[in-house]
Amino acid sequence: MPLTKLDTTAALVVIDLQKGIVGLATAHPAGEIIGRAAQLARAFRDHRLPVILVNVAGAASGRTEVKFNFTPPADWTDLVPELDRQPSDYTLTKQQIGAFYGTALEQILRRRGITQVVLAGVSTSSGVEATARNAYDHGYNVALVVDAMTDLDADTHRHSVEKIFPRPGETTTTDNVLKLLKEGRC
Repeated sequence: MPLTKLDTTAALVVIDLQKGIVGLATAHPAGEIIGRAAQLARAFRDHRLPVILVNVAGAASGRTEVKFNFTPPADWTDLVPELDRQPSDYTLTKQQIGAFYGTALEQILRRRGITQVVLAGVSTSSGVEATARNAYDHGYNVALVVDAMTDLDADTHRHSVEKIFPRPGETTTTDNVLKLLKEGRC
């Protein structure tokens, strides 16, 4: 279902837009995704709505643990500068796929009285999807800004957007979110 309204207590959560990940080959140009996420962050800040920037610094251990075939550079986890991190932003580092488990995300959202999370970032079928599912399970309204996210694979991106996201949330575009904010439809 497309997004028609933002809650007055919405928060933007940007997943894994960090130097080491946006440097990988993605289904959609990383520069465009970063640009749209940066627009959303500015608009949320302008409306005094929380911006939560999440990066990943490893992988949770387990039987299916992903092994990297390279040594990440020192700045691998650094958020991309285009997000223009502000002192009012929250930053979280995760060690697993989703942004809820093992981080302070739930605590930040509850203490701020947030009822809706607006998600953007990388990767659509992994970090964004896991966070969307967890947000839904925690009782949040979920909005997924599909033109402000990408994946390493176009088919998995499309599958998440078309088959998975309509279940836990509402899909939307950057322009629509900006329009709703401007019109005060939140």
